[in-house]
Amino acid sequence: MIICQTIAEVKSHISNYRMEQGQQAKVGFVPTMGFLHEGHASLLRRSKQECGLTVLSIFVNPLQFGPNEDFDRYPRDEERDLQVARQEGADVVFMPSVREMYPVPAKTRVLVSGVTERLCGASRPGHFDGVGTVVSKLFHIVGPDRAYFGLKDAQQVAVITTMVRDLNMPVEIVPCETVREQDGLALSSRNVYLSPEQRMQAVVLSQALALAGQLAAKSTLGADELQRRLSEYITAEAPIAVIDYVEVLSYPDLEQLQPGEPLGSVGGSWIVALAVKFGTTRLIDNRLFWAKEVSSHV
Repeated sequence: MIICQTIAEVKSHISNYRMEQGQQAKVGFVPTMGFLHEGHASLLRRSKQECGLTVLSIFVNPLQFGPNEDFDRYPRDEERDLQVARQEGADVVFMPSVREMYPVPAKTRVLVSGVTERLCGASRPGHFDGVGTVVSKLFHIVGPDRAYFGLKDAQQVAVITTMVRDLNMPVEIVPCETVREQDGLALSSRNVYLSPEQRMQAVVLSQALALAGQLAAKSTLGADELQRRLSEYITAEAPIAVIDYVEVLSYPDLEQLQPGEPLGSVGGSWIVALAVKFGTTRLIDNRLFWAKEVSSHV
């Protein structure tokens, strides 16, 4: 496994691979902010199955953190990250410093409108500008054929997919299923912040999504009613939880569904998305549904 800390290094290794392999070269890319868990590991395994070279990036991007958010507190464990990377067969690990990625203050931002105004974009203004900017930079540095993202942050997948489509970036975005603990809690680097009581009550997110599946089977139920029932359920089952949002939207364009329209008659796909705070820790989760069926990627 090759560890690169500079842009020049990682570009050189990938260029050499492409020259050696010629038209057979296939580069898979897993961009992360580190503190790797089984969710990240599953992305690496998928890339290893489909690509000849797998590149992992570990970079805590300051542009996607607001002034009152947890950039300095964001969990970091370089030694453990490299151990996971080796175990899962990453070929190249790109671990740049902030100075390497932003040698001067960035004057350019990648703004994806429409899909960024709701959900996390509403409560974290500027967050997805930072995501779009850093992912665009990483795509230009690595030049992958395929990039792998977990659907736990389905809005991020929608933003990046839209960016790639609109800017004709030559990379295939591969959404991958959310990985969960045995009790259903979606894996997240921020789970480490939870106290024992918060951790116990945090399972309400996955339980609410399971309830959404049951309720969605009732063809007469509309989005507004589903949102109301899920909010009531979370409040009742997790007294310490503070709801940021419970939304039912079309996917991937993240637009509101027609008021009163029965979910059973919705065409295309739609998403139930949750964001809930436990103390200072904000967790997100979601479930995707397809037209006239109760099915999900999670």
